[in-house]
Amino acid sequence: MTQCWALLLAVYLSVHLAATQHHRKTLYPSAYRIKRGTYSLINPSFQHSVEDINLLFEILLAGLQIEGEDHTVLIPDEELASLRNVKNLEVICEDVLPKKLSDIRRLTAQLAQRRQPLSWQDFERTVLTLVYATQTLARISNQQQREAWTDTLIQLFRAVQKDLRP
Repeated sequence: MTQCWALLLAVYLSVHLAATQHHRKTLYPSAYRIKRGTYSLINPSFQHSVEDINLLFEILLAGLQIEGEDHTVLIPDEELASLRNVKNLEVICEDVLPKKLSDIRRLTAQLAQRRQPLSWQDFERTVLTLVYATQTLARISNQQQREAWTDTLIQLFRAVQKDLRP
């Protein structure tokens, strides 16, 4: 009988440990490994106020582009691009967001498993990843690649939509 209880306790503890580790698993691990070496840029976020939210919306409407092999951020509006807050947005887009299809698929799998709402930093990064995936899809001509990116794009959209529901 004691062996049964010991086995049951061991199973319970392993399930509990796995559940707590899954809960702590970060969606954007590169946010904690910024290459630029500045401590203030560890886990960077753009939005800290309502004004920042409005600014991000304005930047997206202006036509934010994430381009090239180094994923440089281009903002067509020079006035918006010159704002000091934009530096964090550049760091997020260039260094934090996943760029490979396999990394974005890993992210969408993790997002699909989440039960609680996203943190505001993760929501911001998910929306920016959605923007990146949309821009990438627009540049792809190979049909098989387009289908893979389209599926990923739909999964990202569903994750954002799920998070916005009450």
